[in-house]
Amino acid sequence: MNNIVIDRQAAINEPSLPTLEQLTHWVGCVFSHHPDDERRELTIRFVDEAESQALNRDYRGKDKPTNVLSFPFENPPGVSLPLLGDLVICHAVVTLEAYEQQKCLEHHYAHMVVHGTLHLMGYDHVEEQEAERMEQLERELLATLDIADPYHE
Repeated sequence: MNNIVIDRQAAINEPSLPTLEQLTHWVGCVFSHHPDDERRELTIRFVDEAESQALNRDYRGKDKPTNVLSFPFENPPGVSLPLLGDLVICHAVVTLEAYEQQKCLEHHYAHMVVHGTLHLMGYDHVEEQEAERMEQLERELLATLDIADPYHE
């Protein structure tokens, strides 16, 4: 998927952050399941706990840091841009989750990118049926990356 454009932003100095190549590969996996979606530009920003908490509080009303936030782009009326949106990923939360869940950090990052990208495309997990559909798609996409079921206990 060479037509994916990712603006990779690192607001933290952390050597274990995913590379642009990894991000492109993981996002490309999602687009392989949605080949007709022409919104192929997105920003992925890696942040500290304070920035994640501020965004989560201001936009979701939850005053704590979280693993990934998704901000879908909405084209203004009459304007068509290929922008999908922004993902904001908190390295500290993702690292802690990977450790607590005994998962490879790279695999957990792949899951967060796939999960967040699906949110940008309109998937949600508020209702149980939506959650089951989204989680099953995540399992299928991650399996193509040789990553085990992230929801398996």
